[in-house]
Amino acid sequence: MSGTEKTRTGAEALVQCLENHGVEYIFGLSGGAAIPIFDALVDSKIKLILVRHEQGATHMADGYARATGRPGVVLVTSGPGATNTVTGIMTAKMDSVPMIVLTGQTPTFVLGKDAFQEADILGITLPIVKHSYLVKQSNDIPRIVNEAFHITNTGRPGPVLIDLPKDITSGVCTAALDSPMDLPGYPEEAKLDQAGILKMAELLNQSQRPLLLIGHGAVIARAGKAVVKLAEKLNSPVTNTLLGKGAFPETHCLSVGMLGMHGTAYANKALTRCDLIFSIGSRWDDRINGDTKKFCVGAKRLHVDIDPAEIGKILSPDAYAIGDARKIIEELVKHVKPLDTKDWIKELNGYKKKYPLKYKKQGGLKAQHVIDEMYKVTKGKVIVTTDVGQHQMWAAQFFLIDEPDTWLTSGGAGTMGYGFPAAIGAQFGCPDKTVVAIVGDGGFQMTLSELATAVIHKLHLKVLIIDNKYLGMVRQWQELFFDNRLSGVDLKGNPDFVKLAEAYGAKAFRIKRSADVRKVLTKAMEYNDGPCVIHAEVIKEDNVFPMIPAGKSAYDMIIEKPKKRMEKPTGST
Repeated sequence: MSGTEKTRTGAEALVQCLENHGVEYIFGLSGGAAIPIFDALVDSKIKLILVRHEQGATHMADGYARATGRPGVVLVTSGPGATNTVTGIMTAKMDSVPMIVLTGQTPTFVLGKDAFQEADILGITLPIVKHSYLVKQSNDIPRIVNEAFHITNTGRPGPVLIDLPKDITSGVCTAALDSPMDLPGYPEEAKLDQAGILKMAELLNQSQRPLLLIGHGAVIARAGKAVVKLAEKLNSPVTNTLLGKGAFPETHCLSVGMLGMHGTAYANKALTRCDLIFSIGSRWDDRINGDTKKFCVGAKRLHVDIDPAEIGKILSPDAYAIGDARKIIEELVKHVKPLDTKDWIKELNGYKKKYPLKYKKQGGLKAQHVIDEMYKVTKGKVIVTTDVGQHQMWAAQFFLIDEPDTWLTSGGAGTMGYGFPAAIGAQFGCPDKTVVAIVGDGGFQMTLSELATAVIHKLHLKVLIIDNKYLGMVRQWQELFFDNRLSGVDLKGNPDFVKLAEAYGAKAFRIKRSADVRKVLTKAMEYNDGPCVIHAEVIKEDNVFPMIPAGKSAYDMIIEKPKKRMEKPTGST
């Protein structure tokens, strides 16, 4: 830096680096240790989105990242400001979401001395980040930022935390903004494993009842077109995980929908009958594989994943390839041949007719009815976010997704409170698209203060609250497995969500009767002057089926409420 140039602080260098990486928005909440950074943002073209809680900031950044494919950025202060991001960081780590979390920190000369609002956020988040930094020199900021953006969105994406002491962001930074990265040992993109691809092709060509299993990795890799080409060439049925929705069109004739604990009966039947299962970007987790000894018994297992740690972690594959799913599938397609699967497709179509997803419109307002009608009203041409619980599973069942990056939900962490702020982030990232958040009355109350954020920015997103006045999924388990001994699930005291939304300045609608569902949803979708809340007061006690009890396999699937008491599950909800 020459003597004629303005002296640049660490905070100013940080913000300029973020600008150079194309950051549009920073989701954050200010505080003392981060003031230099917030001050530098005043003169930046980056727009600061002031949130009402730091957890909301992380979920907004998460939703932004999933909807756009670009890293979301969070900025908070030290101590409790930093620790309030932990849930959102874990959510992003579990679901491989690119995110940069910037935390203010007490000055370096008081670190470790229990200074005001000091927290060892580096140590606290160590197990739930892809990488993290504690910046000790102002001149290190450009290099670290450049490394962070490289790490967060290459290979298997994940959150990167940068802890920034106040004296470092206030100090002078003379380093070049394009300072080179120094990442010895960081893996480069893997070369195509031609031998592994040919082995997978050989096994696929021998199959009579193949099943493609599409996971979140296929979405991240933008592998959708390649997967469609592979499925159509093989004439193979396709199932997807909860996070794999959208990588393969769920309205496609070869789709059998989501598999697993609350997947379609026909997808789970396919698991019990296939002679080969091919996981593309799925990690065989316990939501789809409760009992590894009974998972696709006798079937060959193929696996494609970008993370070597996932190969053989749960199941030992008969063939595999490590790397980018899109590139691998594009190469694999060249080596497979059309299969005679007419009888296999006919069998699965029979299951579709015998075990359709269904619900009764009589006997009170059903959550399934409301969600199904929202799908029909929107024709599925929206970005959907969800919270966690029964409504999440019903949404996964009835809201068919045909496009990648339009289904945002917390999978691995199962984070209540995720859906609404994630919708805000997605709406910022995709201002020309309609975003619908489907949330439960329990989860919504965890982050509903972000209504202020949505109203201030006049975001035209929709919030559909499925209000059964219970923590519904836990209540379902207590009913089925614990003799209906309800404990800690009754949400008596819920507010009037219409009045609450109006108090924030949002438009609000109420649904109480089945006959009003289509009319109210249509009105809500036509409102675009800001956010609107639809309060659907559904029946209190209803259960999600089909269901595979935790720790069990697809062979143990139940289609409807059993008449006998069920044994307590060995796995988690």
